[in-house]
Amino acid sequence: MTEKLRAQGLFKVFGDRAEDALRLARAGVDTHEILQTIGQVVAVSGVDLSVAAGEIFIVMGLSGSGKSTLVRCLNRLIEPTAGSVTVDGEDVVAMPKPRLREIRRTKISMVFQSFALLPHKSVLENVELGLRLRGEAPDQCRRKSRAALEQVGLSEWGERYPESLSGGMKQRVGLARALASDPDILLMDEPFSALDPLIRADLQDELIQLQDRIKKTIVFITHDFHEAMKLGDRIAVMRDGNFVQVGTPQEIVVNSANDYVRNFAREVDRGRVFSANDVSQMRVPVLALDGGVEEARKEVSRRDARYAVFVDAERQPLGYLTNTDLCSGSPRNGTGIADRLRTDLPVAAGGKPLIELYAECADFRPVAVVDGDGRVTGAIDSNDVLLQISRSAARAETSSRDPAPADGEEAR
Repeated sequence: MTEKLRAQGLFKVFGDRAEDALRLARAGVDTHEILQTIGQVVAVSGVDLSVAAGEIFIVMGLSGSGKSTLVRCLNRLIEPTAGSVTVDGEDVVAMPKPRLREIRRTKISMVFQSFALLPHKSVLENVELGLRLRGEAPDQCRRKSRAALEQVGLSEWGERYPESLSGGMKQRVGLARALASDPDILLMDEPFSALDPLIRADLQDELIQLQDRIKKTIVFITHDFHEAMKLGDRIAVMRDGNFVQVGTPQEIVVNSANDYVRNFAREVDRGRVFSANDVSQMRVPVLALDGGVEEARKEVSRRDARYAVFVDAERQPLGYLTNTDLCSGSPRNGTGIADRLRTDLPVAAGGKPLIELYAECADFRPVAVVDGDGRVTGAIDSNDVLLQISRSAARAETSSRDPAPADGEEAR
């Protein structure tokens, strides 16, 4: 995928001895020790990141880990002490102020935790604000702002004032304001953390649906691990100003880098993290209809499977047979498969979370896993869903009993 945003060796030091702090941090001195010895706060310490176009990249960590400072360094709302930030290959840190303002107006927008709406302006006027500040014509501002409100489901609220909106609606207005300028990159700093849990979950779902349509590059800051798992294509877990681990949600959960990450991952519902694709190759064979009973019987036996799923020449699903079906009787005609095929075969998209497959698996039938064109890419035995979840949970539990890394061993 095309890289949209990159940071290299990014530091932010708060204090009057920044160069001394940089020298110590680059030598590997812990940020806590730097604070204790010379009184300098190293909020961001040598961060490297790369975000692809259209990716939702999550930065998560506890309060004080440096994540909000980091995201503000990406658009220079906070000036980095050292390092580079490139957007489409252009260094934001090195560019002059006029060019920086242009980048902020056209390529990068930000959504904050606080709604930051002007109470004396209507919803539509709040959304228009950024467009008017960059000098666009009033009719163009109005058109783009109405389109942005429609994107977030508030097209009928343009003439209302912020006081009449719920918290979730106010945050939608903030998102619409960011979208109105049609930026390539959205920086979102804990935008849902001040909302009630149900509203927060709804907005997470809406962001996922919106992203399917608009395909923006998003850097999303959160301290909520479940939110990170739900939204992120990749997640960076941050501690003491640097990334402890970067990976997909599954990599973070299954192969946690250390106890800090593992403690976040321990409470995650693995049924929401793993998808049908993750278990579709474990056991159930997918066979051509013309292969014959004996071949199917051997393959089921070799895999110790309970079923075989059958497809046509284009790998479209046809049905399944149980082990008992294959082992009982002899072929009556042809291959002996078509005449006894069970056609009540559930089908699931490869990206479907395991938690959404429980109903299909409760019927003790195999589930055919298909791609976007309906071609079978694998099949699932209901036992394999439980096996995948229990394996990953057991691995996490075993890892949690391993000795904690000695000081200095954690990735920094």
